[in-house]
Amino acid sequence: MLKLSDLLAVSRANFLTLTLACLLLALAIGYYYSGWPPAKTLWLVSVVAIFAHVSVNALNEYMDFRSGLDFKTRKTAFSGGSGALVRNPAMANWALALAIVSLIIVIVAGLAIVQQYSVSLLWLGLPGVLLILFYTKPLNQEPVLCLIAPGVGFGLLITLGAAWVFARELNLMILVLAVVVMLLVNNLLLLNQFPDCEADESVGRFHFPIMIGRHRSAWLFSGQLVLAYVIVLVGVWNHILPTLSILALFSALIAPKLIKGVHQHANNIPQLIPFLGLNVALIHAFILLLALGIALD
Repeated sequence: MLKLSDLLAVSRANFLTLTLACLLLALAIGYYYSGWPPAKTLWLVSVVAIFAHVSVNALNEYMDFRSGLDFKTRKTAFSGGSGALVRNPAMANWALALAIVSLIIVIVAGLAIVQQYSVSLLWLGLPGVLLILFYTKPLNQEPVLCLIAPGVGFGLLITLGAAWVFARELNLMILVLAVVVMLLVNNLLLLNQFPDCEADESVGRFHFPIMIGRHRSAWLFSGQLVLAYVIVLVGVWNHILPTLSILALFSALIAPKLIKGVHQHANNIPQLIPFLGLNVALIHAFILLLALGIALD
């Protein structure tokens, strides 16, 4: 039986806040360059971003259920899937339907944006559709692609694409901020892979925590986080980013605790779980503070 609660779980609605944060950053960039976008534009871009996230989530849930992975992962608030299809297997086809319908909405709304603004946006739209379709498999079977796929989706596609439309131009500032978001979201999925290494490997996934181990992957995590802060500092110093973008550095107040916890508890999953949550908080704070700084500048 179809349950709305299960459908929301399959869409991982509680994780859509990341998409909203990226949209707010893009909106701040657009406001910085050309003021508020038309309501229709804001609505279309938001529909594309949100339903793209829903589609990839639902398809991931469906494929992980079919592969048997969902029966092996240890569920946490931040990793291991929603468990909705394990609890209610009859929902599997509904999850697939949600993924397909959401993708159709993305394509239709995306083409409307392309028609209204620029055919050049297809250079983002087409890879975006492919990323949705192939994120779970085969991209999760190649460590480098698995590492950068989420960051590409949220940074180089959603944030960059939305900012391009809102600002009515594509420039170095937008590219730099898209890379910052990319690094942060790479880290989000990288750390969330730590609890599921054994389960992931059993179904053919192959990512960095499997390939080089959790401890070495913790250094990769730390490197990406530090690089994100360095890029903001260098961007402000060289007047590529607005001066008040420096507000993002306030999120660094919790970065030492996060980095220390990830390194200390890389192989102690129960002790690591709170740091998965802290990582989510830091990423949201970083992106939202960036948006605030740009909007106020």
